[in-house]
Amino acid sequence: MGDSRMTPDKKPYYIKFETPKEVSEAAYEVLRQASRTGKVRKGTNESTKAIERGMAKLVVIAEDVTPPEVVAHIPILCDERKIPYVFVPSKDQIGPAIGIDVSTAAAAVLDAGEGSQILEQITQELSRLKKAA
Repeated sequence: MGDSRMTPDKKPYYIKFETPKEVSEAAYEVLRQASRTGKVRKGTNESTKAIERGMAKLVVIAEDVTPPEVVAHIPILCDERKIPYVFVPSKDQIGPAIGIDVSTAAAAVLDAGEGSQILEQITQELSRLKKAA
């Protein structure tokens, strides 16, 4: 951990709230279902564009991104546009969840498809978490 802003027991500075494991797992599931039956944008750049255009319904951001600056702007943009976002532990799990063979720092759900009910539950839980933070 060469980055002084990230220690083993401390999350990167861009993480605004603690995401419970069940919410992270649900986010991976929404990504899986949306990639099969809906619409997903893969990667930081595509996710950023989807946020800026107001198309994203949920943005999933990995906690283990190095350097953190790669994704640090995403929560700020999401807050400005009132788009829900969730932190998940591993970029290595986002890629496979959306059907690609590489890890990715972020993904944006544009259409949850069959995952829309889970997306709704995540959105409600995130709203509660952010109020508590």
